[in-house]
Amino acid sequence: MTIEKKQLFLQTASLIAGFMVWVLLSSLMPFIKEDIPLSLTQQAWVIALPVLLGSLLRIPFGYLTNKYGARVLFLWSFVILLIPITIIYFATSLFTLLIGGVLLGVGGALFSVGVTSLPKYYPKEKHGLINGIYGAGNIGTAITAFIVPILAASLGWRRTTAIFFAGIAIFILLTFLIGDRKEKRVSVPFYDQFIEVRKNSRLWFLCLFYFITFGSFVAFTIYLPSFLINQFDLNKIDAGIRTAGFIAIATIFRPVGG
Repeated sequence: MTIEKKQLFLQTASLIAGFMVWVLLSSLMPFIKEDIPLSLTQQAWVIALPVLLGSLLRIPFGYLTNKYGARVLFLWSFVILLIPITIIYFATSLFTLLIGGVLLGVGGALFSVGVTSLPKYYPKEKHGLINGIYGAGNIGTAITAFIVPILAASLGWRRTTAIFFAGIAIFILLTFLIGDRKEKRVSVPFYDQFIEVRKNSRLWFLCLFYFITFGSFVAFTIYLPSFLINQFDLNKIDAGIRTAGFIAIATIFRPVGG
């Protein structure tokens, strides 16, 4: 397998893993609230925090990927993700859930790593397709929405969290062994890059468009399980399946759009 295909496969799989962890709390919330009393507002805060940090970190993650390479960013991000997973496993209060939720945002920020790194391996005319394939790693949120209710119903939500810990540990090993140590680096200072791109009006328009479209998608993704259970009295597994279906349809069209 060529280095290009190997990195496309590894980084897409890594995005799947990161996105699986990113929405872990939203899929577990119907089970967590049975052990830890939370109001609807408190549940909303716990679910929303990973999205907040995941969005804000995408800017520095893109810059750092250019400077240090995808291998370093994926590797350390997965190491960091072990912390919130552990916190959630032992969580007994709203405060610990909030801390774990904030740190889970690292999983969402991983999107910036691949879209920065992978175009270095392919000619310009293939960038759309390659980023579309990588973007299909968003299917990780559907996988979590589908399997977590099933696992939590049979094993309990804490043991389900432990399974995610083991999965991320595997990706730490894969990234360490297979990640490209020789990826091309870009060392232009952050300020110089920002001054240059801020002049591009098309960039700001596309950011606004992305904010509206993907922002709406993420909102539905994280709130659907609780919404379907609270408003339509669906059972936890049924709500997870319906959420996974919504995500899967949107994900299938990412490579096509690219």
